[in-house]
Amino acid sequence: MANEEECRAALDTIAVRLSEVDADKLARHVVERTISCRVPDLGLAFGTRLHEGGLDPFQPLENPRSAQVRLTVDSDDLVALAHDELSPAKAWATGRLKVEASVFDLLRLRRVL
Repeated sequence: MANEEECRAALDTIAVRLSEVDADKLARHVVERTISCRVPDLGLAFGTRLHEGGLDPFQPLENPRSAQVRLTVDSDDLVALAHDELSPAKAWATGRLKVEASVFDLLRLRRVL
């Protein structure tokens, strides 16, 4: 099981990767949304805001249910996603990554990722 520090580093890696997406593409497909990432095996949750400029830094979050887009992933899978050892599609298809969001938000995120 990955620890809190490794999860924070994984989230930072994902944020950096998103910042490398073409700015025009990001601006076309991103609508400002709040995002939570719950890591149930560690009892942690982090939150951020997605906008045209990318992601704000992830911060500890008390209520992950309040976010517009909610992700749930165990610590080891979060680290594997950040290091491209696990694809988001495979993680989602096998139940290792749960995503709660509107259909429109899911389509937008798919275009960016």
